Amino acid sequence: MMTPGYFITGTDTDVGKTCATIALMRYFKRQGKTVLGMKPVASGCTVQAGELKNADALLIQENASVRVDYQLINPYAYELPVSPHIAGVDNPVKLATIVERFKRLKALAEVVIVEGAGGWYAPLNAQDDISDLAKVLGLPVILVVGLRLGCINHAKLSYQAIQLSGIACIGWIAVCVDPNLLNRDENIQTIKAALSVPLLGLLPYQEPLDFELLADQLTLY
Repeated sequence: MMTPGYFITGTDTDVGKTCATIALMRYFKRQGKTVLGMKPVASGCTVQAGELKNADALLIQENASVRVDYQLINPYAYELPVSPHIAGVDNPVKLATIVERFKRLKALAEVVIVEGAGGWYAPLNAQDDISDLAKVLGLPVILVVGLRLGCINHAKLSYQAIQLSGIACIGWIAVCVDPNLLNRDENIQTIKAALSVPLLGLLPYQEPLDFELLADQLTLY
């Protein structure tokens, strides 16, 4: 039986989680699956049509198999481009609310890809981190590694943290966020040797983004 979805976390912020999320959505749509995406918590939102919306969450909404209300995809949209526990001090994240929205999305599609915010231990509110959100959703994790200076250390630490959380990590996706990174292939090989889960895809640096091409690079086992 196919999993109802995946939780996408990253080695840091701005490492390509949204690129990986949408590439995965396209990947499963090609397999004939109905797919929805979710970005439960987003900072750095702008007012559009009278409500705060996030550019990445809008992309996720746009790439879904089923049209759903924005609030289902992104229940916590914050204006300030800072950590959610700071941006949302007046409207803190409630994990139960996210779980309820996720269940509604899960009823509408065969696969739901949930994108986290920041890295594995990024705080969502005064008590909970991204890792706690992944736990309550109960989805297998895919780690997105942004290929840039320091990525080996960040990948090893993030993978170790996921393992310590007791959550299944099924693989990792490498995203070329720095086109000038030296010894890219050596970095990838070092991370492959350090992580005991498969590399699911290498997403090239692109401007503008071509999500169909990115989906071509993925292979889920």
